[in-house]
Amino acid sequence: MRLLHTSDWHLGRSFHGVGMLDAQRDFVDQLVALVESKSVDVVLIAGDVYDRALPGLDVVKLLDDALVRITQAGASVVLTSGNHDSAIRLGFASRLLERGGVYLRTQVEELDVPVLFPMGTDGHGADRAGNVQVAIYGIPYLEPRLVAERLGAENANHFDVTLAAVERIRTDVEKRRASGPVYPVVLGHTFASGGITSESERDLSIGGLGAVPLDLFEDFTYTALGHLHGRQELAPNVRYSGSPLAYSFSEAKHHKGAWLVDLDADGVIAVEEILWDAPKALATLRGTLEDLLGGEEHAWAESAYCQVTLTDAQRPAQAMERVRARFPDTLVLSFDPQGAEARTATSYSNRLAAAQDDLGVCCGFLEHVRDRGANDAEEAALREALEAVRVQEAGL
Repeated sequence: MRLLHTSDWHLGRSFHGVGMLDAQRDFVDQLVALVESKSVDVVLIAGDVYDRALPGLDVVKLLDDALVRITQAGASVVLTSGNHDSAIRLGFASRLLERGGVYLRTQVEELDVPVLFPMGTDGHGADRAGNVQVAIYGIPYLEPRLVAERLGAENANHFDVTLAAVERIRTDVEKRRASGPVYPVVLGHTFASGGITSESERDLSIGGLGAVPLDLFEDFTYTALGHLHGRQELAPNVRYSGSPLAYSFSEAKHHKGAWLVDLDADGVIAVEEILWDAPKALATLRGTLEDLLGGEEHAWAESAYCQVTLTDAQRPAQAMERVRARFPDTLVLSFDPQGAEARTATSYSNRLAAAQDDLGVCCGFLEHVRDRGANDAEEAALREALEAVRVQEAGL
C-alpha cells in the first residue's frame, strides 16, 4: 500500500499580507498529479487543514475541490484536525463523506476507530482483498483542559492526554491482531520531542511544555505527524511532513514536500522524499542600502519575496520605496543600525529632559522614531513651524 503523508495545508493563510490561495491551488494541482503518477492509495493530512476555525467560502471550496480531485484520481483521504481547525466544523458530514472515500478523524471518541484498508499480498492496492490490514488512526489536536477528563488522563497536560490517546489505540490494535495481521498507522497533530520549530507555528502551550516524548509512537508501523512546518525525520517510522508552502521567512531554507510511504505485506516500509515546487523563492537580505541596491550577488532575489534588514548607521530616507525599486516583493523591512549596540542606553524621557529648547525636543523625537536626526532642511522647517506657533499664541 502506498501512502502520501502531508499536513499543515493552512488553507486560507496569507504570507505577510499576501494572499496565498492561488499558491495553495497550485499545490493541490501538484498533489493530484503525484497521486496519479505514483498510484497513491491513501493521502494522509495530519491536521491544520484550514488556517482558522471559520474559513472563508472560497477556502472551503478549495478543500472541497481538492478532496473531489484526489478521490477521482484513485486515492482515499484520511485527515485529522489541528489546533488551527475547528474539529466540530471540519468533522461535519464525516459519515456521509466516507462513502466517497474521505475519512475524517476529528473527535476524541474516534481515537480507537481506525480506517481499515485491506492489503493484497503484493503490498499494493487498497481495494484488493487480503488478510493483512492497514489500520489508520487519527489523533486530532488534543487541548488538555478540554479532553483530559474524557480520556481519563491523570493530569491535564499534553503528555498525559496524548498517552491516554495512544493507549486507546494500542488496545484496539491488540484486539484486532487476535484475528490477523494489522499494521497501525497513526496521524497525530502534536509537538513531539526533537522536532525543529519555525516562527509560523502557533505554540501549543506556554514555556515549551507541549512536547510529548517520541517513544509514545515507537510501536506503530508509521506515525504521520503534523504541526511543525519543517519536513523532518524523528525516527525511521516517525516523521513530520511539514507544510506544503512557506508561511514565514524562518522557513526560507526549507525544502517543502511530503513523504511517500510504502507498506508491504510484511509490514516493511520504504519512505521516499517528495518535493513541491514553490510559487516564489524567499530571500532574507541584510546589509546597507547601498550594498543591497548595488550588489550583483543579490540579483536572484529580485523576483523573490524578501525580508530586508538595513544596517546603515542612520535610517535612510524613503527606505522601503528605494528597496522596492530593486526588490519589488519586499514584504518586511527592519533596521539594525551598525554600532547600535555600542550607543549609550539612554531612555527617551532622559533625552527629552536634556533638550535645551522646543526645537531640541522635536529633533530628538525624529531621531527616536527613525534612528536618524533632522537634516538642515528639516530643522529649518521645524524652526519655522515653532516660530509660527509662538506668533499665533502671542496674538501677533
